[in-house]
Amino acid sequence: MADLVVRVVREEELAVAGEITVAAYRADRHIDSHTGGYADTLVDARTRAREAELLVAVDAENTVLGTVTVVRPGTPYAEVSRDGEVEFRMLAVSPSARGRGVGEALVRAVIARARELGARRLVMSSSEHMTTAHRLYRRLGFRRLPERDWQPVPGVDVTALGFSLELA
Repeated sequence: MADLVVRVVREEELAVAGEITVAAYRADRHIDSHTGGYADTLVDARTRAREAELLVAVDAENTVLGTVTVVRPGTPYAEVSRDGEVEFRMLAVSPSARGRGVGEALVRAVIARARELGARRLVMSSSEHMTTAHRLYRRLGFRRLPERDWQPVPGVDVTALGFSLELA
């Protein structure tokens, strides 16, 4: 992780940030296609950067290795956050960069950003099938928040599990 820097995405990195997000979700079989449906939301890093905060993890050569979206409650990308909380979404690591601590670096950066914003809690939801990410969240101190579980797609048997990290 020493060679990684997490920072706000740059204009010229928006396309690759979107592509990495789709590639990561496809590699883990969380989406079926690189276009259509949720893939269109994932690839649209430009809108995420405008409506939220889009962070990227880069190496010493400024190659984008991963990305995450930091969201405030009541904004277009908010799903489970409430007043006094910050939320993160769409954590994605390039399949070729996995195992290098990129996901952890991104989550730690989100924790730091939430503290900078004065949030008392960091929250997020994650598909019940994203068990590798769940292990990372638990290791970093996140706890399940079952009262925030929800169904992202009505009629589809997938549950988004709520997680929280107390910051106060």
